[in-house]
Amino acid sequence: MSNYVNSSSTKTDVILIGGGIMSATLGVLLKELKPELNIKMFEQLDAPALESSNAWNNAGTGHSALCELNYTTEGADGNIDISKALNINEQFQLSKQFWAHLVKEGKLRNPENFIKTVPHMSFVQGEENIDFLKRRLAALQDNPLFRGMEISEDHETLKEWVPVMMEGRDLEDQIAITKMDSGTDINFGQLTHDLFNLLAEQNVELNYKHTVKDLKRDGRGWKVKVHNDRTNKTEEHSARFVFIGAGGYSLPLLQKTNIPESKHVGGFPVSGLFLVCNNEEIINQHEAKVYGKAKVGAPPMSVPHLDTRYIDGKRSLLFGPYAGFSPKFLKEGSYFDLIGSVKPNNVLTMLSAGAKEMRLTQYLISQVIQSHDDRMEELREFVPNAKAEDWEIVVAGQRVQVIKDTEEGKGTLQFGTEVISSEDGSVAALLGASPGASTAVHVMLNVLNNCFKDYMPEWEEKIKEMVPSYGQKLGDNEELFKKVNDDVSKTLHLVKKSEEVSHEV
Repeated sequence: MSNYVNSSSTKTDVILIGGGIMSATLGVLLKELKPELNIKMFEQLDAPALESSNAWNNAGTGHSALCELNYTTEGADGNIDISKALNINEQFQLSKQFWAHLVKEGKLRNPENFIKTVPHMSFVQGEENIDFLKRRLAALQDNPLFRGMEISEDHETLKEWVPVMMEGRDLEDQIAITKMDSGTDINFGQLTHDLFNLLAEQNVELNYKHTVKDLKRDGRGWKVKVHNDRTNKTEEHSARFVFIGAGGYSLPLLQKTNIPESKHVGGFPVSGLFLVCNNEEIINQHEAKVYGKAKVGAPPMSVPHLDTRYIDGKRSLLFGPYAGFSPKFLKEGSYFDLIGSVKPNNVLTMLSAGAKEMRLTQYLISQVIQSHDDRMEELREFVPNAKAEDWEIVVAGQRVQVIKDTEEGKGTLQFGTEVISSEDGSVAALLGASPGASTAVHVMLNVLNNCFKDYMPEWEEKIKEMVPSYGQKLGDNEELFKKVNDDVSKTLHLVKKSEEVSHEV
């Protein structure tokens, strides 16, 4: 079926704005739960997954706190708070279960094209950080979701785990790494394409080269003004429910709704850069996602990591991200995006954030002025023998960090993903950044809870068929976790490295 449908002004049940993983996930969930729904999607670019969901524009990590140290924080008393790590892991489990359901139903094919097993590791240097890593492991290891995590300070063991990180390293270096073999690398671009192909088969109208210009109340629903960039004509579409999943541009579109929930909310754009290895020998020596600790003042999305990636059928090796700054809210956005998002109702919120986040400002300035040599020096903390000619810079995606007034004060910078919806549930917008795509199913189930409340009682049984742990915590039920995890791993063709070796033998 064609991905482009020339539509006239008509009424529909649901409008999805944005051709990324979030819109795709919500569309598929709705079609699974209520197949007769009429759904239209509008994307301003000429294909899906060209912005945040594109494989080159995100880390591709199945975020589950197996390696991300910023999800486990240390309190003033020295205790490690693992609550965020547990929540994010549980959320990622929901995504895997839903994907496995679609594979079983024959609606998603060849899962190995979008998800692969890649060990997740945390890497620290220095006595104090090693102590933190040990205490982190101790706090996590009794939970079924994290059981099997190993730690080593032994250089010989680490040479087996991460040979490119140990070659040329001083034998006196105090380092430690934790390893979890069940980590994953995900090509969210491929997954998004697959989900939209499924929606096309289900007669969802996919409109590319269509730019949403405005949203206005229309009784209990919304009128959406759309510019058809192919015909250069403006169209008007009506829907009872609108989801805004337009990446960084979700904030300006949310502001156009004028709902009370859109007030006193701002956004700060941060761009990302990665070093990509062009030396096949080095690429093939490393198979892991290795996360370090964030620099002082750095946003969580800037945690340094050395990543094995599988993109378009090819194995790659990336290091980063290095933060950059652009006033654009999208890679394909406008230089006026940031200033255009400042409104009378959020100007104090934005100014307060600017005054409070001086460390972030200083960090961004230091990152922007970095040379290639500066970036190579950061890489050499992970890969001591890294040569400049083996690595080249690639511009990754734009992210817009949410700024809002909270109990912590005015203009508080939010790190994470957030859904803002109207009180009547007729419109919802996704804002923020990591863990984002990994938790798409959890986030979209929350959208259903907020915006389709009347349907949820009749949908609950079907949701539990698709997502067996829905409403439960796998970390509290080891038997359920083992049953669900074994089934999901088998369906998605996820195996541990040791199992791969045994099969080869």
